[in-house]
Amino acid sequence: MEKAKNQELKISLEKIVFALVSIVEYPDPFTAVHQSQVTRLACEMAKEMNLPAEQITGLRIGGILHDIGKIRIPPEILLNLNPLNKVEMSMIQSHPQLGYDILTEVEFPWPVKQTVLQHHERMDGSGYPKGLSGEKIILEARIIAVADVMEDIVSERPYRPGLGLDKAREEISKNRGILYEPKAVDACLKLFSKKGFKFAAV
Repeated sequence: MEKAKNQELKISLEKIVFALVSIVEYPDPFTAVHQSQVTRLACEMAKEMNLPAEQITGLRIGGILHDIGKIRIPPEILLNLNPLNKVEMSMIQSHPQLGYDILTEVEFPWPVKQTVLQHHERMDGSGYPKGLSGEKIILEARIIAVADVMEDIVSERPYRPGLGLDKAREEISKNRGILYEPKAVDACLKLFSKKGFKFAAV
């Protein structure tokens, strides 16, 4: 009985999160679509990696919230068509911490806040905001990192057109085990090459 009740609460929490995200006004037209696309890919990668359903649920929520911190970054920074200066780049790179801070009072039964905080960390420690490396980065964040890079390269941005799937695959392949979790890279490549995965048309 208690287990069933807990499951119902988790389902309700997931629905609440997705409902709230749907009404959040991001300062740019790209973030909401990006989060949705990244979440979809990350969850398919997790299935390919045979992760348990409960972990994938947490990953789904972490994915749809991973860039929530961008609501605190001025639109003129997010939509800048010119190269960013050091101050502007620092502001952009603050969004994982800002997202974590927004969620700090929310208690999730999954490592959602850590996923939001760590999704720009890299396996070799070259990421941000903490410079974590290897398995110090939670698996959910390592999966989101790969999906995030794939979607970012493929899709149009204010300062450039989409660079295409081949460019995205090249990026994660050459940095497999260096910047990106090898198992996540393998799952991602398999989805595109053998499972027919495609980003939704927008």
